[in-house]
Amino acid sequence: MTAGGRPAEPEVIWSRPQRAGRGPRPAHSRESIASEAVRIADEEGIEAVSMRRVAAGIGAGTMSLYNYVPRKEDLYELMVDAVSGEYEFPAPTGDWRADLLALARQTRALMHRHPWLPRLLSPVYGFGPNALRYLEYSLDCLAPLDVPDGEKLELVAAVNGAVATYVASELALAERARSLPWGEAEEQRVRTAWLGSRLATGEYPRLAAAVGGGPVPGAGLDMAQVFDRTVSRLLGAWGA
Repeated sequence: MTAGGRPAEPEVIWSRPQRAGRGPRPAHSRESIASEAVRIADEEGIEAVSMRRVAAGIGAGTMSLYNYVPRKEDLYELMVDAVSGEYEFPAPTGDWRADLLALARQTRALMHRHPWLPRLLSPVYGFGPNALRYLEYSLDCLAPLDVPDGEKLELVAAVNGAVATYVASELALAERARSLPWGEAEEQRVRTAWLGSRLATGEYPRLAAAVGGGPVPGAGLDMAQVFDRTVSRLLGAWGA
């Protein structure tokens, strides 16, 4: 153990006692630490999360926080697991595609509530208690799918990757819209007109046919329906 309670060797935060060393009952819990870090990230972005900010938020000294959370990476892991506790796990229906689509919808909603989550969604931060419950439930939903269990995990990872990419795009579009000095509708009108003028040249016949006189990509679409179609196509590539 190094100064400040930080480990000298790799360790998993979940295998570490709630507080290093002997003494009275810990004044703070991992849950309260994670809750404060999540609050800061939700309100100000993941960049605002620091050991100093979290310590101040729970009324602790920065150095004393290292007795509970040795590294910032451990703090991120606590945050991911905390919000993973927001999932609901209804009994699987037996229709694994429908069940995974419903779970993907929950993930999309979770990422919109916590816009920093896509940046931290990786195996590095994905094996806390709540994350393990999520994986176990996912495999329970996939019980009817006749492929090796390892491939089922690959499918779960593929769906999560697709959801994270989709939501990251949604969040980026929303952030851009908020930064515009004029209304989003005005911006879209100008861009639609410009794209229409390009398609009218005849240089892009396939794209013109795909648009088919309807809204340009991303304009006037029901993003929830597009999301469902995207995930359903991915799920359709698996199994009979």
